[in-house]
Amino acid sequence: MTFSGRWLRLWLSVISLLTLAACASRAPVAQAPDTLFWSGRLALNIASSPPQSISAGFELKSGPQGGELQLLSPLGSSLAKLQWTAAQARLEQGGQVWQDASLDALMVRLTGTALPVAALIDWLQARPTPVEGWNADLSQIDQGKLWIRSTSTSAAPELPQVNLRLILEL
Repeated sequence: MTFSGRWLRLWLSVISLLTLAACASRAPVAQAPDTLFWSGRLALNIASSPPQSISAGFELKSGPQGGELQLLSPLGSSLAKLQWTAAQARLEQGGQVWQDASLDALMVRLTGTALPVAALIDWLQARPTPVEGWNADLSQIDQGKLWIRSTSTSAAPELPQVNLRLILEL
């Protein structure tokens, strides 16, 4: 085999491994009976200047003591992890850690907007929880699809339009 043939075989092996890793599914994690868990893909678009866009896999856990949101790359590595309790929130991203008493403040740091996390958890359970400034389309939640968008309010007319689409693994 020639030198270039070895390189070709090596590259084909690397591409095959990356393809398999991208298609692999993670084993389900055992959860406490009162802990809720969702996973899937999300796309977040914020019509700010400049526009912001996040597309990632996600895992969301919620329980009586708090919750955790993890954003994942296509290969399954962690892009960011947000954990919270009633008293404190913690964000790990890019080797840095931030802590705050406010989950909203760290959600803004992570995504660029204060997504209503408590309502999101209700919406994922098909509960039509009203939140001023937000509209959730629950019409396809039984098919694993949820679309959330911000609406302008008199209290915050200057906030940019936010669209969040979730596709759940069922």
